[in-house]
Amino acid sequence: MAIVVNLENERGKKGASLDALTALVSDDLALVNKTIVERMHSPVELIPQLAGHIIAAGGKRLRPMLTLAASKLCGHRGQRHILLASCVEFIHTATLLHDDVVDDSSLRRGLASANAVWGNKSSVLVGDFLFSRAFELMVEDGSLPVLAILSRASSVLAEGEVLQLVTANDTSTSEDAYLDVIRAKTAALFAAACQIGAIVSDRPKVEEQALESYGLNLGIAFQLIDDVLDYSAKQEKLGKALGDDFREGKITLPIILAFRRGDDEERAFWQRTVERLEQADEDKDLRHAIHLMEKHQSLADTVNRARHYGAIARDALGIFPESPAKAALIDIIDFCIERAF
Repeated sequence: MAIVVNLENERGKKGASLDALTALVSDDLALVNKTIVERMHSPVELIPQLAGHIIAAGGKRLRPMLTLAASKLCGHRGQRHILLASCVEFIHTATLLHDDVVDDSSLRRGLASANAVWGNKSSVLVGDFLFSRAFELMVEDGSLPVLAILSRASSVLAEGEVLQLVTANDTSTSEDAYLDVIRAKTAALFAAACQIGAIVSDRPKVEEQALESYGLNLGIAFQLIDDVLDYSAKQEKLGKALGDDFREGKITLPIILAFRRGDDEERAFWQRTVERLEQADEDKDLRHAIHLMEKHQSLADTVNRARHYGAIARDALGIFPESPAKAALIDIIDFCIERAF
């Protein structure tokens, strides 16, 4: 059931990876991982046990690495970025725990999800603990601007998740409405993770805004590619079930575009399978859904949308002088988009 996206030889840099970013921040990332282990400790044994399960599940640590790289880009001298990168990862991990409960997911990065092992109640409560621990770290940093940025990102993220529930199973959802969802549920934390790199470095407002724009547009591109990956054979290699969004009736851009471009019969298919969740033969319906997406080029066009936002992210870094940090941040744009291939 692998998708076929017509790339027309338009791929970005071949072999884009996290290697440059990982090498750039490796020492700092080791300190972040050490801080995460220390700060998720609790005398209530279930909390570090469950939190450790998802944190150790092999995530890329992309969001905290963005904080570390943005801090390097801005010439930060000190250790504040370590604590705040840990805070960003706690916020992200808390949302993953909550998301898996909402989505009734049984897998997370190829392993049993926390809610599958310990149940929904434990997952929600440990997620709450990680959110609370993140705010403790913000207060410990002592910066009101940082507190304002990260607390706002947390509330916007929650709004995005609720907005996604509102648009679920609704084939009338517009592209603009869906972009509002992903700006909130994904891109807001990317933006905050980058923006605080300028704050801790005491850089001018124009650099802070540039990093916020970079993170926001990178986050949008990242989520659009996630939308494509849900219908790609690569999804299974990432330890996720193929077509989860389809089975759950999530309205993502590939479906929005295919629905808009389809005829009455095709729209009736989407209304049956996605709105009413009538999927008597899941595999057959999923194959047909992918066929319609390929027919109307909705997967390829979603990748092209991601390229557009990636270009905006790249331009946002234009005010910064050339450096290893800038090069690594630009490489991440290519990495996020090339995950689709």
